[in-house]
Amino acid sequence: MAVFSLSASSSSFIFSSSSTCSSSTKPPFPSSSPSSSKTANKTPFIGLSAAQSQKLWIPTTSSLTFSSEGSSRRSFEVHSTKEITRVPLDERWMWEEDEVEGIDIWNKTWYPKAADHVNTEKPWYIVDATDKILGRLASTIAIYIRGKNLATYTPSVDMGAFVIVVNAEKVAVSGKKRNQKLYRRHSGRPGGMTVETFDQLQQRIPERIVEHAVRGMLPKGRLGRALFNHLKVYKGPDHPHEAQKPLDLPIRDKRIQIRR
Repeated sequence: MAVFSLSASSSSFIFSSSSTCSSSTKPPFPSSSPSSSKTANKTPFIGLSAAQSQKLWIPTTSSLTFSSEGSSRRSFEVHSTKEITRVPLDERWMWEEDEVEGIDIWNKTWYPKAADHVNTEKPWYIVDATDKILGRLASTIAIYIRGKNLATYTPSVDMGAFVIVVNAEKVAVSGKKRNQKLYRRHSGRPGGMTVETFDQLQQRIPERIVEHAVRGMLPKGRLGRALFNHLKVYKGPDHPHEAQKPLDLPIRDKRIQIRR
């Protein structure tokens, strides 16, 4: 059985070969007497004792001869020659089970909890759509519904507010979109496609125009469907949300109002 010693930066180990082999050259064993060993250093990370670095002897194929009856496969065992000291108190949370839920020093990115986006605590805004361009109004509404105006904005969390739109029948569009912009819907049956212009839909269901524009600016999926419920569109100046005490929607776009 061939035995040789390995000294690493963190601890000293002994490798033992359990295969039936004989070595033609004797490995240079390091001195293991207490008098010859120098003072061990302590690593600052895990508190292991570190010995002085020594030259590693690795047996080669030419220096090992195997018997015909033995197996050619070798197995090595690792034994520590130094006892591992106790983990420092400031690093013990990585090892003790009762301190697993301590302060996570690796992940410092803030992520909102459930208490940070409660619907009953979110603000409400109101905006009058009279003579406001549809696309610019819808983009401003989508920003506040998504919560992109907040410093705590998170793409995967509902952090936005509720927005109320009144006088939806007075929303405006630029250019020739009133007669050229088309809205399509399908009944699900063959030949069930219905196409109507912006002017026709505004006379029939004016709330659907604003809802369609805002829905296209929200994420597609489960989050987008939940965010769409924050939009309340009404025909006329009245709405049933006086109890929420809505504030005026801040609008920074100076070109949102159409010029008559």
